[in-house]
Amino acid sequence: MVVVMGKKIVVSTDGSALGNPNGPMGWAWADHDTHAGDGRIPGHEHDSKGYDAGGATNGTNQIGELCAVLQVLRAHPGPEPLLIESDSQYAINCSTKWLKGWKKNGWRNSQKQPVKNVEVIKAIDAEIAKRPGPVDFKWVKGHAGNAGNELVDQLARSYAQQCRNGSQDGYLPLEGWQSLLNSPYAKGTDVPPDAQLLLDRAAKAAGPQPEQGSMLVHSTTTGELEPEPDATPDAVIGSKTRTRTGKNAAKSTTKRASKHDTSKGKASAEELIPDRDGATGLPRNPRAADTSTSTTAATQQPPAQPARPANTPTPSGLKVSGEVRFSPAPKTSPYFTGESMRVRGYIAVDGFVDGDGNLTITDADFLR
Repeated sequence: MVVVMGKKIVVSTDGSALGNPNGPMGWAWADHDTHAGDGRIPGHEHDSKGYDAGGATNGTNQIGELCAVLQVLRAHPGPEPLLIESDSQYAINCSTKWLKGWKKNGWRNSQKQPVKNVEVIKAIDAEIAKRPGPVDFKWVKGHAGNAGNELVDQLARSYAQQCRNGSQDGYLPLEGWQSLLNSPYAKGTDVPPDAQLLLDRAAKAAGPQPEQGSMLVHSTTTGELEPEPDATPDAVIGSKTRTRTGKNAAKSTTKRASKHDTSKGKASAEELIPDRDGATGLPRNPRAADTSTSTTAATQQPPAQPARPANTPTPSGLKVSGEVRFSPAPKTSPYFTGESMRVRGYIAVDGFVDGDGNLTITDADFLR
């Protein structure tokens, strides 16, 4: 098969984290051609605005940079040559030379530790491999008057700000959520319901996962990760950076339908350096039983029944039939693929049932 290549597509990308690491983060890409989407110029499989942006309440600029690259590849999947401009040497190296070595080593770094942000990096590798046209990267100096770089920096930073003040929900590719939630910065992250559905579906498809007590450790001294030329934390806007932990996390539960809380151990000095690997581990669970309990006492006592957690929904014997409409509709979500989305949960009903058993439900809460 002969692939006919068209005009080269040039796209700028950037990632931002307010108070990096573990501040609200953003990502963005923007076409250099204007009005290229909606079929106006071949190779642009996106809408007419010519850019996209997203982010989350927690994260790092590394995750943001990688998400921007991944989304560019998915928005430009054709045979046209694609040039991605980035001010992140980390993102470029992850997508090119480091990736080759990691694949050979089973996605382990030079210290034999799991590669950080591996979910996004694997997705980038897959998109480049299946793309008919060539993909090249070009490093540009950040904050130096490059029009494309300035635009995506503004878009990424703006989305991070909106995630911080709650005016925007988090928006990442599935692999971005996975990398974030497997990182030391998952605590207090707000995950929108539509993204959580995709995560649940992916987890189910992947099969049983390691128990929470298993330790996952990232290297603090990987030789591959060199600091970026402008590897300084993005400026914190105002005097405070809000992350949803502690009391803030409790306040946000009425606003967000889903939340991940993964404890982070004591930070090493290396973790505080932007664009470097950080040491992390999931907390171990306490032992399920006290091994000092005598076997004699155990045989004399009936087996304890597991206590039902408070407020756990229980079957009532009543059945509810009829159509249910979810709002907002799945098609309004940036994650909508055109397929039906499976949901599992409970409907909170508060109303009056007439003698025939009829009840009109309006804006009932869906519980998970």
